[in-house]
Amino acid sequence: MIALFILIIHAIETLAYAVRLSGARVRLLASALSLFNVMVMVSRLANMMQQPFTGSLVDTAPVDTALTHVEYQFRMIIGAASFGTLVGILLIPTFVAIFSRAIVHLADERGSIPALLKKGFTLEYVRRGVKHIHKPRFTYLKGISLRDIPIKLFVINIIITAIYTIGVLSALYATLLVPELKTTAVMASGLINGIATILLILFIDPKISILADDVINKRGSYIDLKKASVMMMFSRFLGTIVAQLLLIPGAHYVAWFAKLIA
Repeated sequence: MIALFILIIHAIETLAYAVRLSGARVRLLASALSLFNVMVMVSRLANMMQQPFTGSLVDTAPVDTALTHVEYQFRMIIGAASFGTLVGILLIPTFVAIFSRAIVHLADERGSIPALLKKGFTLEYVRRGVKHIHKPRFTYLKGISLRDIPIKLFVINIIITAIYTIGVLSALYATLLVPELKTTAVMASGLINGIATILLILFIDPKISILADDVINKRGSYIDLKKASVMMMFSRFLGTIVAQLLLIPGAHYVAWFAKLIA
């Protein structure tokens, strides 16, 4: 159940990179970001629901083998994050096609999300949506080459994703390393995620936003925006793989910091 929640969360967060593609496609970027907040709400709800269950894995771990037992379960959760990211990547062509039309209909409904949902779930519009389901094909990557990848941005996004993926998990694992400071360790998860947030705000979001604005203002090409978005998705996937390597070091970092401030 936890893995399913994690899969949903990471699939939605991966699709976030395609929101600007849809918005630039129909030249309604602000509406696209507003509509995507509905999906973000689902992601946040799934995150709230899984956190207590994830915490219970630590509380119910066998005393004698707690470290290895919890590590195995947490690595499975990170694996679900990788799978969810991959699912998000495969859904990109379908998402862009359907989401672009949803943005236009949102404008027709004068920004009313309830009216849009009421229309979208009618039999007629469900049938239309099914017609826009696309199988993922390598042709979607046409025009994208390794030479187009800005290495610095690619690596930074890998690091950010890895940190986000293990933030809470490392803090929970740290409670087993310093049980006498478990409350401090859990609360210290913000130290890990805070670093990732700062990097995201400074290096990633502005770059992609400028590309989307350039497309809308006819100063840039849609293919350049697609290249950047696809690149970010794949770097995110690699970030979830790197998270496997950072899980235990991250836990030791949190445990060290908990001892330092205590």
